[in-house]
Amino acid sequence: MWTTLILRVALAGLASLVGGASLASEGEPVLTPDRQARLVRMVRQDCGSCHGMRLTGGLGTALTPVQLRDWPVSSLVAVILHGRPGTPMPGWKAMLSEADARWIAMQLQAGFPEEANP
Repeated sequence: MWTTLILRVALAGLASLVGGASLASEGEPVLTPDRQARLVRMVRQDCGSCHGMRLTGGLGTALTPVQLRDWPVSSLVAVILHGRPGTPMPGWKAMLSEADARWIAMQLQAGFPEEANP
């Protein structure tokens, strides 16, 4: 019992050290508000440079709920992390955890949040 509790606390601490991300038991990512804000900024700025600042398309395809509704979240996560060979879409695995990519994918399917004004 104590061993399990200690292990959970240690894993939670490790997750916070690697960017504030972990996965809840049902597979949904749990991210700190600060990490979510950083991911929103990254998607709006970095992804927006190809997918359009409103994510409605550009060099890259639109990343709107309508465009992505039929994609399994796991497929979106794979594209975010590993890119699309033969296209300009890079993989972001060096900068994002799987929990980050899953959160981004789920937010894209729901309608990606706007960047908060400081």
